[in-house]
Amino acid sequence: MSTIVSPSILAADFANLERDVKMLNSSEADWIHIDIMDGQFVPNISFGLPVMKAIHKHAEKPLDVHLMIETPDDYIEDFKEAGAEILTVHYEVCRHLHRTLQAIKAAGMKTGVAINPHTPVDLLQDVIKDIDVVLIMSVNPGFGGQKFIPSTVDKVRKLKNLIDNKGATTIIEVDGGVNSDNAKSLVDAGASALVAGSFVFKSDDPVQTIKELRNT
Repeated sequence: MSTIVSPSILAADFANLERDVKMLNSSEADWIHIDIMDGQFVPNISFGLPVMKAIHKHAEKPLDVHLMIETPDDYIEDFKEAGAEILTVHYEVCRHLHRTLQAIKAAGMKTGVAINPHTPVDLLQDVIKDIDVVLIMSVNPGFGGQKFIPSTVDKVRKLKNLIDNKGATTIIEVDGGVNSDNAKSLVDAGASALVAGSFVFKSDDPVQTIKELRNT
């Protein structure tokens, strides 16, 4: 089975966004990763709903939306309307995570939960069956192009054990500094989806880079 590849549009050329989305359409990418940052939960601000709607207009792949924002519950319906198929919220900001997951499902999207490098996977054990995708951050969220944190591989392994022990079908996705040097070790540890931004968009041949990641 091929590895799911979700290129992060944050690393695209924003002056040529339609061109880059169409490149992803023609590639073997499975999803398109959309990083929404509010300047509060993370120090950076990326883009909001108008840009996402523009991406959705041209995208032929599912939009894998990662909310790095303080109040995700306020925007669940908005992101559904903007084209999100997977909506990922951060564990660290959700006071009532189970309720948030129910609201995402009720809106007709797949549920995602992201955890920062310092957040233990065990904190998800009581809701793991309600989560379609766990996004393990392998860098501190907020900026593209950061260096991969090596201990992530062990974290993926722990999460895979938790999922198997609970009889869940949750997909493990990894985001941050993913490249050809660490992709195989992540997949071997149990990851089945990889987010790649700079590694894809700054490569000489993004379509080929996506293909190689998919065959990891």
